[in-house]
Amino acid sequence: MTAEWNAIGMKSIETDRGVVRVYSGEETLSRAAADLFEKTAHRAVDLRDGFAVVLSGGHSPERAYRLLAEHIYRERVPWDKIDVFWGDERCVARDDPRNNARMAFDRLLGHVPIPEIRLHPIPVEEPPEQAADRYEELLRNFFQGRPPSFDLVLLGLGENGHTASLFPGTPILEEHSRWVKEVYVPEQHMYRVSLTVPIINQASTVAFLVHGPSKSRVLREVVKGPLRPRDLPAQLIVPADGELLWLVDAEAAREL
Repeated sequence: MTAEWNAIGMKSIETDRGVVRVYSGEETLSRAAADLFEKTAHRAVDLRDGFAVVLSGGHSPERAYRLLAEHIYRERVPWDKIDVFWGDERCVARDDPRNNARMAFDRLLGHVPIPEIRLHPIPVEEPPEQAADRYEELLRNFFQGRPPSFDLVLLGLGENGHTASLFPGTPILEEHSRWVKEVYVPEQHMYRVSLTVPIINQASTVAFLVHGPSKSRVLREVVKGPLRPRDLPAQLIVPADGELLWLVDAEAAREL
């Protein structure tokens, strides 16, 4: 990396696969993610009186969610205008610690004044195929009469190059028409339900949140390596008309 740190501890690197914003640590990265959430929410509400956001699971967004639940963001974010969706979900009970929706409720949604009717978790209490069908129906009804474009999609990056539940070598990577699909992940012995590449790539803004030294190798491969989407599914995320951002900390970016 040759870019210089700015006043808030951020470097920006332009790549063929999106803008990489490198932050000095997890805290500055998480605050940047919270600021991005607030900014895109206001922009969407000003444009069409609503903000459709897709939340990520995993560890990467947890600190950003906690920040958004703090007083300063609770007061500034237009929570009553926000519709919340999820990028993927494990087929486990809602109260299971591995459940992405549970994590978001515990860290964020249970602490802000957002109407329950605007929260749309994936219905994994149903069998995987039915859950995927029902979530797709919900999305198609939500976007009826307008382009199917989320205002903001938050994503993580796995050490094996997966994002959402788009895992290397799985059939969901070949999906071109469905917006939501179930997928069996053999190494986890588990079904998951995930948004697919076509609907994610319709978003206005897609932001990956990546931190920690364990992500440095895969981040370099995804952002700067050869195109190998079957092995590195995160490379499939290329918004058609939107922006692609990588919000990463210095440890994750050390091989860039």
